[in-house]
Amino acid sequence: MSGLGEFDLIARYFKRPAKRSPLGVGDDCALLAPAAGMQLAVSSDMLVEGRHFLSTVDPARLGHKALAVNLSDLAACGAKPLAFTLALSLPAVDEAWLEAFSRGMYALADAHDCELVGGDTTRGPLNLCITAFGEVPAGAALLRSGAKPGDELWVSGTLGDARLALEVFRGTLALPAALFELARARMEQPEPRVALGQALRGIATTAVDLSDGLVGDLGHILAASGVGATLDADAAAALIAVCADPANAAVLSPELRRACALAGGDDYELLFSAPQDASAAVLEAARRSATPVARIGRIEAAPGLRIVDAQGTAIAQRFSAFDHFA
Repeated sequence: MSGLGEFDLIARYFKRPAKRSPLGVGDDCALLAPAAGMQLAVSSDMLVEGRHFLSTVDPARLGHKALAVNLSDLAACGAKPLAFTLALSLPAVDEAWLEAFSRGMYALADAHDCELVGGDTTRGPLNLCITAFGEVPAGAALLRSGAKPGDELWVSGTLGDARLALEVFRGTLALPAALFELARARMEQPEPRVALGQALRGIATTAVDLSDGLVGDLGHILAASGVGATLDADAAAALIAVCADPANAAVLSPELRRACALAGGDDYELLFSAPQDASAAVLEAARRSATPVARIGRIEAAPGLRIVDAQGTAIAQRFSAFDHFA
């Protein structure tokens, strides 16, 4: 137990001089000044111990993830990160935990030139809530409502590994140690696709970040855009990182791979649509942002989601999104 008080805690672990914001930590409010012609993009996410992360997680990785999930939302909007606030509830003041948590959080913040400008701390169950602010040219934000019939569906990076790691923790799945560590890193330290989101402005017709599972988050796009889609389950399942080596693919059944890729959650990749004739521009945006992308389906006029295998045959297996209250 540390004798460190609330304001000493803030000063020691969370206060830095503001570099880009007119006013940072220390006053009742922070001040932000988006550039001329820019709109402010705002995202808020809460992480609760036992619901969003395990008590055994490395606090440095938790600091990274707490900010990463918000930067992923900004990326889905095509926004450039500016600043963020942190509301932190702690059961006790553990200085070693705070040092590692703040170090992990600041490492990601510095990588994206994003400042901590305020927040709150209190005693209570471990709970992290970050609100991130970004800027995007007026009228250029990527939204969920722009998908058009004929658009292709794309996804960045890898899918399903976080769910695989979770199943290992739950004791329902066994993985070789090296594969488990790879999956665990994807679960605990996701990489927000900030550069790709900005590169897709003017190319993608819609975008969403994948937090609750591919099928569930795609459903948000379909509902907002008033369209349907066909999704290639095997193309999505091929994006599981632990199966990148064909020798490892046999570790998981096809059904489990599909379930993890389509409904696993916690991927924090970007799912987006783009016109069919924009494929070259999408691939160039991926190259410029050093982010792999893959086509996994198409937008259609007929409502509803149709999930098929690599041969185009409908899949009977049911997939559902993560529900925070289930």
